[in-house]
Amino acid sequence: MYERDYLVRLFVEFAAAIRRSWEREEGEEDPAGAADLLETAIGDATEIDGATLLSLAPESIAAVLQVSETDPRVIEYVVRSLLLAGTYRAQAGQGALAALRAGQARALADAYGIEIDDEATSRESFERLFEESSRL
Repeated sequence: MYERDYLVRLFVEFAAAIRRSWEREEGEEDPAGAADLLETAIGDATEIDGATLLSLAPESIAAVLQVSETDPRVIEYVVRSLLLAGTYRAQAGQGALAALRAGQARALADAYGIEIDDEATSRESFERLFEESSRL
């Protein structure tokens, strides 16, 4: 029961951060700030210092998260958030950081067997993920 409540709280917080990032990117036209919001949420969700975690090479981030005991159900949020942060970084003209985020997302998806496609960061896809997570 406690684990379920913890996961639901984590999913709700992640969903709120993702929605705030949409508002920041669209309403304030601040893609770098939107990426920062997502990267903070990733650090919070994994309980690992976000700056340290997100500075790792793609294969290293996957290895660290596999031994960190981060719940595998949280990893899909991390993967999609990394992809979305990469999109925002590209929009902000931060190409190298955008490529790193995309590589980190792909490495995690491969390590955890998560299928990602071109729609993985669409609002509709995220809303389906939020709905599925709320049914735990």
